[in-house]
Amino acid sequence: LKAIREFSQKAEDWLVLNQAPEFRQALLDFYFACSNYLRTAEYFDTFYVSYFERQGQSDLKAKFFCLDPAPMLATPLERCQSTIFFSATLLPIDYFMKILTGAANHPWRIFQSPFPQENVCLLIHNQIATKYAQRADSYAAIAETIETVCGAHVGNYLVYFPSYAYLVAVLELLKEKLPESQLLIQDRAMTEAEREAFLARFSANNQEPLVGLAVMGGIFGEGIDLVGERLIGVVVVGVGVPQLGLERDLIKAYFDRQNGCGFAYAYQYPGFNRVLQATGRVIRTETDRGIIVLIDDRFSHARYRHLFPSHWRGVQVVQNSSELKDKLTRFWSRD
Repeated sequence: LKAIREFSQKAEDWLVLNQAPEFRQALLDFYFACSNYLRTAEYFDTFYVSYFERQGQSDLKAKFFCLDPAPMLATPLERCQSTIFFSATLLPIDYFMKILTGAANHPWRIFQSPFPQENVCLLIHNQIATKYAQRADSYAAIAETIETVCGAHVGNYLVYFPSYAYLVAVLELLKEKLPESQLLIQDRAMTEAEREAFLARFSANNQEPLVGLAVMGGIFGEGIDLVGERLIGVVVVGVGVPQLGLERDLIKAYFDRQNGCGFAYAYQYPGFNRVLQATGRVIRTETDRGIIVLIDDRFSHARYRHLFPSHWRGVQVVQNSSELKDKLTRFWSRD
């Protein structure tokens, strides 16, 4: 910290006196990064960790990482007479109360969905395993499931994958089942214009199936509003568990010490939140009708079923494409 403070002071003095050099912008960016690092250091406590990570052959990244946002939020929340946290995906509620306020004893209210339950067909395909070690064995079954969904009713669908690599692997098999003109792929990096063009393809006037492939928790995982026939179904591949990594493991270790719920707080709950966001793309108004297919055997397990919102109580389980087709055909025949 001492070295960073000394550098920041000298850089600030130099930047005031030197306006023209070509490398001024690069130095300015690094100066701001150091300033942010120093400001964060002022809050360093037991809910922060500091770690170093090698980048390339000669660079070293230093980072302060917040493990628990509740202590940081405490001061601004205390300045308020009252605070309302509101979202359609604040589940499980005790988890969000803990990480937002540090306590789980605040008043809370869960409102029932205003949408008719009979307008959605929610299915779990529990014979496909999507854990990392089993993914290669799941590609063909997932492609077949997507084909079955599209064949049951013509319309626009979104399929969410836990990673881009998973998406690409299934795409290769999907191209053998559906015309490429019916497939729309989220790229790794998309401009605003490209995002708008992607969403524009979801037209209520499409005369053949359209399948958009996207990454869960990505740019199309929330905040998009495809009403009515613009989107009639979502397929979610996996339970959304974030990729294993240092920062997630640090969160896990911290909450294991705090309450013994490290894996749930670091991986399970954030992952399921992605699932809720993805499935929320389907029913946007009281008149929307659509289907949701959750692909993963873990969705049938108690540790996930207890996370389901109340409007998922009509969920049904299928074990193969034949059962899936039958459930979907029955739902769409009620048109």
